[in-house]
Order: sequence, then C-alpha cells, then structure tokens
Amino acid sequence: KTVASRIENDSSNRTRFAALGNFNPDSCGSNQTSLILSVPDKAGAMALLEEAGMADFEHELISIDDAWRRDATDAVAEELRSAGIKVKRTIIPGSSFWNNWTQYPYSTTSWNQRPLGVQIYALAYRSGEAWNETAFSNAEFDSLLSDSLKVADAGTRSKIMARMEAILQDSGIMIQPTWRKLYRTISPDVQGMTGMHASYEMHFEKVSLS
Repeated sequence: KTVASRIENDSSNRTRFAALGNFNPDSCGSNQTSLILSVPDKAGAMALLEEAGMADFEHELISIDDAWRRDATDAVAEELRSAGIKVKRTIIPGSSFWNNWTQYPYSTTSWNQRPLGVQIYALAYRSGEAWNETAFSNAEFDSLLSDSLKVADAGTRSKIMARMEAILQDSGIMIQPTWRKLYRTISPDVQGMTGMHASYEMHFEKVSLS
C-alpha cells in the first residue's frame, strides 16, 4: 500500500501507452463504478517505509520483455525512484515469464476484459484461486463476491461491486494505471466486420469482400 500510494496512474498511461488507454483513477476498480481518486503521496510513502525500517530496501520489479508492458513497468519504477524508493528492474523473456507469473513478489501483468467485472474478481482476487497472483485473501470480499455472482440485475450488482472495489483500493495490493484500448484495422473492401471485440472474437461468417 505504501508503494502504491506513490504511483501517479496517469503518468503510465500518458508516457508509455501514448494515451492509448482509458486512465484509471481508482487503481483497482472496473469502470462500472466510481471511487474517490487516490492522490499520490511521495513524502508519506517514504515516511511509512522509514517507520517500518525498510527505507533502504530494494524492491525488485519484474515484467515480461515486450514493448508496452516493459515500458509501462519502467514508468512505475521511475515514479518510485522519484520518491526515493529503491527499485531493481528485472525483465524476463516471454518464453520464461509465464512459467512462474503467479509467484513473483512484485511484478506486472495484463488482464483482458471479461463481460462482467465480478468475473475478473472471481479469477484474480478470490481467496485461494489459482490465478490470484497477489495472494489476496479477505473474508468480507469473498462473501460479497459470492453474493454478486448470484445477482442478475446490473444496478444491484454494481452497488456490491463498489464495496469490493473499496476493499481492494484500501488493501493497496496492486496498481492499475489504465484500461488498454483495443483496435482493429479494416480495409474499406471488407464488409460486415465491426470494431475490435473485447475478447478478440472474430465472426467471419458475417464477413464479405466488396
């Protein structure tokens, strides 16, 4: 939480994504609800590290070796160093990164969109889940998540989602700077193909050439 409090989320979006993403001010939530914007606190973050006797601790920040995730992680490291927090960057080739991706103590990953925000929560933050890379475990969160998965009404579910987002935000287990935009380039001769699908679906049975 101390480290997360130092990160300026929009910096990663602007400098490493060339603004090709939706700035995420909540640092943990989906875009279905809105939380209070967390303001980075450089002095406060270092003060908490000093209080814990960890001001000289070097954080190893790990990322896969590709363009945008590597560069976005570099932006996070720059933000931490500007606060006086020591950071070692480790970049792992894609052929090896995913072998242990849930075991790294401090790393960056990307998650693709699911139809419902609660589906991501069930995969990534429920206690004991195989893809719970943060090892987050919170009984209240798990109970709310269980309730939300039984709710069909989007408005009612959104209220439960807001409570879960608040729990994640207060926990400080992650930094989420942006929601990446997806693009598809289509020739004018291609008919019936729409914009990029969030789950990368392609329905060529509806496509023709003019």
